[in-house]
Amino acid sequence: MYSIALSSPGNTRRNIGLLAACQAMLMSNNSTLIAINGLAGLALAPHPALATLPVTCWVAGGAVATLPASLYMKRVGRRAGLMQGMLLSIAGAVLCAAAMWLGSFWALCFGALVFGGFNAFGQYYRFVAADASPPEWRPTAISLVLAGGLVGGVLGPTVSRATVDLPGPKFAGAFLALTIYAVAMIALIALLRLPGGGAQEATARGRPLAEIAAQPKFIVAVLSGAIGYGVMNFIMTSTPIAMQVCGYPYGDAAFVISSHVIAMFVPSFATGPLIKRVGVFPILLAGAALNLVAIGIALAGVTVANFWWALVVIGVGWNFLYIGGTTLLTETYRPEERATAQGANETAIFVMMAISSLSSGMIVTGAGWEKVNLAALPLIVAAMAAIGYFGYARRSART
Repeated sequence: MYSIALSSPGNTRRNIGLLAACQAMLMSNNSTLIAINGLAGLALAPHPALATLPVTCWVAGGAVATLPASLYMKRVGRRAGLMQGMLLSIAGAVLCAAAMWLGSFWALCFGALVFGGFNAFGQYYRFVAADASPPEWRPTAISLVLAGGLVGGVLGPTVSRATVDLPGPKFAGAFLALTIYAVAMIALIALLRLPGGGAQEATARGRPLAEIAAQPKFIVAVLSGAIGYGVMNFIMTSTPIAMQVCGYPYGDAAFVISSHVIAMFVPSFATGPLIKRVGVFPILLAGAALNLVAIGIALAGVTVANFWWALVVIGVGWNFLYIGGTTLLTETYRPEERATAQGANETAIFVMMAISSLSSGMIVTGAGWEKVNLAALPLIVAAMAAIGYFGYARRSART
């Protein structure tokens, strides 16, 4: 009876609203880290090729923590797990700020690694909303929660511009400002009313991961999310460095990243309804096609307008691939399997992000912006092939 009451339409809307606000704080945090981590790394790195290593450590922290975070929340409950994950955010912010005071590149990398552990918890907001909603609400719930990131696209870079040059070492104030977002998220998570899975779900094992992962639908869902996130991160991480090499000030880079994050989340208001209307596979294919368009724009020149349009278009493409992949993933597991399936999906995304962030720094500083974009093409083609093949096979089977 209690579980039914907590999954009522009123509570579903309440939870979606609170989780969307958490997503706004998460993306304010993340857009700041995206904008400054590579530049802070470049300022402290013993070699320019290591400039994006702090970004890689941030992503690697998420990759290491994401499956344990999912299993931990299965044991203690989503709300308690999410609140405890905020402690990693506060610790990461303080460590990164201290690294700037010490002038230590490796301390910055360690602080970013801790920060990544927090990000592992935050990436589950959309799944929490989906799992606490009736099946017919899930595409909309995922979309609306991710739409909260729109606020982060404005708030994060705006606050970072105001705090990046505060008294003390450059970037230290911007890192410390991130603790404010953590406190706000703790307050919001405390207000969530989530249906409990019960002791049976907490202890049930379900199918082994190998059996879940063998489903073609699961493979396409994971590929869409991982490649979409990996390519977006690959190009986005190198953008502030490429713009600095081209002689553009930090304000221009922050503006481009801000616009990119906004473009990532503005479509969220329509992506869920579009999936319900035309199906998930056309949306996934559109997302991959937009990635190709973005790469074409980036290869056409190095003006601020080229950087801006490329990052905006790839942001929309990411939205379609990420929401489409998440929606498809929710069709592949039973309630007792969600921790394993979701954890495996998020691990794949974080591993792809770690590889992309490290390699982007090496390529942009060693070979240039053009080679960064050319290197992303094979992954997009692979994603389009997988999505197109399975979508066609699924449609043929229905016919």
